[in-house]
Amino acid sequence: MNKIQKKILMLTTVVLIIMSAIWITLTFYNHKTQNQYHEILQRYLSMNEVTRTSQQVITDLNNYILTPSSSSLYELNLSKGKIGKAKMEVNSLRNTENDFALTNYINLIDSFIETTDRLLLFHSKLDTEAYVKEFTEVTRISNYISEMTLTLIDTDLKTYDLFYRGIIEQSKELIKLGIWLLLLITFLLLLVTYWFSLTITRPILNLTEAANELSKGRFDLQIKVKTNDEIAFLAETFDRMRININNLISEIKQKALLERELQQNKILLQESQFRSLQSQINPHFLFNTLNTLSKKAYLDGADETSDLLVSVAGLLRYNLKRLDRSVTLHEEVVVLQQYMDIQKARFTERLHLHTEIDDMCLDVKIPALTLQPIIENAVIHAVEPKEDGGIISFRIKDRGNWVLIEIEDDGMGMPQEKIKQILEEHPIEMEGHSTGIGFSNVVKRLRLFYGYDDVIDIESKIGLGTKVSLKIRKTRSREDDKTPNCR
Repeated sequence: MNKIQKKILMLTTVVLIIMSAIWITLTFYNHKTQNQYHEILQRYLSMNEVTRTSQQVITDLNNYILTPSSSSLYELNLSKGKIGKAKMEVNSLRNTENDFALTNYINLIDSFIETTDRLLLFHSKLDTEAYVKEFTEVTRISNYISEMTLTLIDTDLKTYDLFYRGIIEQSKELIKLGIWLLLLITFLLLLVTYWFSLTITRPILNLTEAANELSKGRFDLQIKVKTNDEIAFLAETFDRMRININNLISEIKQKALLERELQQNKILLQESQFRSLQSQINPHFLFNTLNTLSKKAYLDGADETSDLLVSVAGLLRYNLKRLDRSVTLHEEVVVLQQYMDIQKARFTERLHLHTEIDDMCLDVKIPALTLQPIIENAVIHAVEPKEDGGIISFRIKDRGNWVLIEIEDDGMGMPQEKIKQILEEHPIEMEGHSTGIGFSNVVKRLRLFYGYDDVIDIESKIGLGTKVSLKIRKTRSREDDKTPNCR
């Protein structure tokens, strides 16, 4: 049996399914009506059960008071269990119409049970006056329960009166429904017949349109045939042919594009190599020129100028090195002294530097160009803005397994928001840095190098200055050694 024959069989099956669906719907409607009748009856029985069990509790309670015994107590507890079960069944009957009344009804049952328990407690303590009073109260609550049961049943009767009327109306509408179903079935059969014809003619039409597009050179349009018969196999074969032709054309275009990009990359590579060579020549040329000027100044008797040029040359040579290497603290101190020599020549008596260095700590490893950006930041913000200059203190102290480095100034200080940004490694623009390395970058490089976050701390108060403290471990662990150097 081919696919088209199966479609004819499917059409017959659809008709049978529709007829079966109508029968199932009518059966379901009849069953649903019976269930609703049963539910209404069960509601009345559940409410009546509460009244009956409450009265039974009163009877058993009276028997227990008159003749206390284990058998009468057992009967009383059995009645209490029944009223608790009846309360749970009544609670399931809640709806929007009786919600408030049913809540009061449940509370009344709870009060009945609690009063019964109190009565038994007073009876066990031989408090005659108290348990007689509670017996009167439990009897009164039982009467309230009976009255409220009648009220709830009356409310349900009013509520379901519309339901009874609705059943009568539904019976009348059932005849109309039969007529509409007949019309609906006729319409569906016409619709299915039309759909069946389209499943045969539409795929052929799609193949015709696809062949027309291929003849125009459009190989990027996918051939889609939404069917599962023999025509679909023909369309799939036709689409594979289109894909193969399109892939061949795309491959030719891609090869041409790659050749063009390769040619452009060769040109860019040559240009980048030239610029790299140029960037290497200029700094080294400047370094050699400074050395030459230093020697000439020395020969001319300008010793201070010569020393200043030597410091500038040393600082330049140190900055030309890669930042991803580690150096000793001694090397950082040397380049720091060269930098401060240059700044003293600039600010003269306005700049005062106090140093306190423990020589036993100078072998500790530290990332290159760490101290200079911090000192430079102090010079820019603590010395330069003040007319009378400022004081910078640089201290290296031995703390056992740690080395403490402190850089302190008496400048204007910095706000806490800025300190938070620096410690959180947010980029902050620092004007005037000769190294091009910002404070936040120093923090990031230190943390990456040592592997812990509290390597640096900043204390500052507006108008009282700033102190930067570096807490450096003398011996780095193996885990720290695996930490990549800062870039």
